[in-house]
Amino acid sequence: MRHGESLANRDNEYTGWTDVSLTDKGVQQAISAGKLIKETGIEFSHVHTSMLQRAIVTADLVLDQINQNWLPITKTWRLNERHYGALRGLNKDKTRVMYGVEQVAKWRRSFDAVPPLLDQPEYDRRYAQNGILSEPLGESLHMAYDRLIPYWTSHVAPELLDGKNQLIVAHGSSLRALIKYLESISDAGIDGVEVENGEPIVYELDQYLNIVSKSILK
Repeated sequence: MRHGESLANRDNEYTGWTDVSLTDKGVQQAISAGKLIKETGIEFSHVHTSMLQRAIVTADLVLDQINQNWLPITKTWRLNERHYGALRGLNKDKTRVMYGVEQVAKWRRSFDAVPPLLDQPEYDRRYAQNGILSEPLGESLHMAYDRLIPYWTSHVAPELLDGKNQLIVAHGSSLRALIKYLESISDAGIDGVEVENGEPIVYELDQYLNIVSKSILK
C-alpha cells in the first residue's frame, strides 16, 4: 500500500527522501484503507515500511483500524521512495517548463532515466546508523529496484513462503519497482503503472510466490 496524501503530493512537488507529513486528507485515506483491509479479514504477521514518516504514520493508522497494533514493524531505507536528486522540493509543473514535458516524463516514469543529481550528499542520522553515511545523489527507478528487491528476497519472501501474511506500506515509485518484479513487467511497460495514495493492493500468491489473484481495495 502507498501512503496517504502527503504535503508534497498536495503541492505537486517532488519528494523522494525528503521527510514530509500527511495532510488531513492523507490521514483520512489511511484510516479508510485500514477499514477496507479489516473487511478482508486478513491477519498479518509482520509490517514493513520505509524510514519516512508519511509511510510510517500511514502504517500506524492502518494497524489502528485492523486492531493489529501489536505486530512487529521493520522500518528500512530499502523501501524509501526513489531519490529525486536535485528535483526534490520543486513543483512538477514548473520543471516541465524548465526542462520540457518529454524530459520530465522520462525522469518520472521511465525505468532507467536518472534525474539531475544533488551537488553533494546529505547526512542523516537515521541512515548513518544503518551503514549509509549519506543519502544518494539521485536515483532512477532501476536503482531503486536494485536496492529494494534484495529486501523482498531476504525479509518478505521467506515469511510468505512460511504462510505468513505481510503488510508493506511504502511509496509510489518504490511500490512500482516491487510491482514490476512481482508481475514481471518489462522495462518499457512499467511506464504505464501508477499506484494511488491510500489504495491497498492485495496479492494472493501460490506456494512458489506466483500471483494467483490481485485486487485493489477501493
